[in-house]
Amino acid sequence: MTTSHDAPKPAQRMEERLYKNRYLVDEGRPHVTLRRRAIDSDELKSLVRLCPAGCYTKVERGRVELSLDGCMECGTCRIVCQATGEIEWSYPRGGFGVAFKFG
Repeated sequence: MTTSHDAPKPAQRMEERLYKNRYLVDEGRPHVTLRRRAIDSDELKSLVRLCPAGCYTKVERGRVELSLDGCMECGTCRIVCQATGEIEWSYPRGGFGVAFKFG
């Protein structure tokens, strides 16, 4: 006889797993900043699609905007924009950034 606590739990969606993480943005010292140019490069624009946390969005006039809420510190933006120099990336100070919770 199986009880309800023996039954396997259904798999969680990625969004549900990410929701469990804790994010603490260091407002005074962000770990990612944009080095603005007159026109955003194609690499920077591609981060709207490539950032797994969705931190990059297109705003008026097609410019790319960055919001660090939910940043997973994966470094995708650093790699994609390495040649253009439009991203300045460093690890957050201790106590800030993402804390992964796999509960």
